Amino acid sequence: MSLKEYTAEQFKKFGPAELDIHQDVAQLTADLLDIYSVSGEEKRLADAVENALTNLENLEITRDGDSIIARTDFGKDKRVVLAGHLDTVPLPAVEGSEGTVPSVWKEEAGERVLFGRGATDMKGGVAVQLALAAHLTDSAYDITYVFYDHEEVSSELSGLGRLMRNHAEKLTDADFAVLLEPTDGTIEGGCNGTMRFWIHTQGLRAHSGRAWKGKNAIHQLADILTRLSNYEPQTYDVEGLAFREGLSAVEISGGVAGNVIPDEASVHINYRFAPNKTLDEAIAHVEEVFAGYELDFVDQSSAARPGLDAPMSRSLIESVGQEPKPKYGWTDVARFSEIGISAVNFGPGDALLAHSDNEHVKASDIQRTYEQLKNWLTA
Repeated sequence: MSLKEYTAEQFKKFGPAELDIHQDVAQLTADLLDIYSVSGEEKRLADAVENALTNLENLEITRDGDSIIARTDFGKDKRVVLAGHLDTVPLPAVEGSEGTVPSVWKEEAGERVLFGRGATDMKGGVAVQLALAAHLTDSAYDITYVFYDHEEVSSELSGLGRLMRNHAEKLTDADFAVLLEPTDGTIEGGCNGTMRFWIHTQGLRAHSGRAWKGKNAIHQLADILTRLSNYEPQTYDVEGLAFREGLSAVEISGGVAGNVIPDEASVHINYRFAPNKTLDEAIAHVEEVFAGYELDFVDQSSAARPGLDAPMSRSLIESVGQEPKPKYGWTDVARFSEIGISAVNFGPGDALLAHSDNEHVKASDIQRTYEQLKNWLTA
């Protein structure tokens, strides 16, 4: 059986039972891809990560569900968090695509390229964390390595959120945090906030042959969709970075049968807002946009300011040597920001490839991120 013929069920049984975290960091990424870790099924990978870290000296290990905290005690004045999530989004439904299989290496334009679900988001970053834990026997800072579950699902399930509730004392003493989400090797400051809500319309059911006897709930969505179509997203400068907002319909539901006027319909809306707004201000904004409608909120996550003026942030920017960019998507830097820890996104892989059937990362990008963080941590 070739790798491309593995089904999702077979994939769950595929992959190494143990991880060699001292090996080449790109091959370590491939080994991580080979362990099935769709959200809610991270246990096998979390076990392998915990076992690998337990064999290292100078680390205090804490396990909570399928999340792990590993802390050094070098006696340094400052502490930095290196954080990454273990889970991936589900495998694509189309059989035979690269994303349906464990890791696949290809040669492209003289580069080794790794394909597979999680290659970009974010097994490359997790591999960098593990390689640093394996090879750094001392550093300029004490380091807290965080590996957590349930990032790719609703925020209330977040493993990082759970760690912050259950083990706050092991996280809040940090001075700075780096989230190794894919940024194509460029530091991305802060992140947009996000919220999702439904707007429901009510009608009167009737036979479509006598449509005038009913009231079509789907037709009543027209005003909501018109407001969305006419909405002009703004771009805001926050601490020198330009954050573009977005307000989008992402799902519509409604309808009973081909000969029935529907009495219920709903539109699901996602608002991505810049870090110049608090969560309450963002809520007030969408309530103004959709005045006259009741908003049924299902998810709310604050934005995070860039924090690029923090001393450790400035030193990392100088070490990497590239101009920072804004993070348009929401990431867990917002959770660190909420507890008073400046944080940035910095990891291997192009975020535009995340969750795609063509998800891939260059071996050289993983290696470069590892070297840049190692140099900064030991400078």
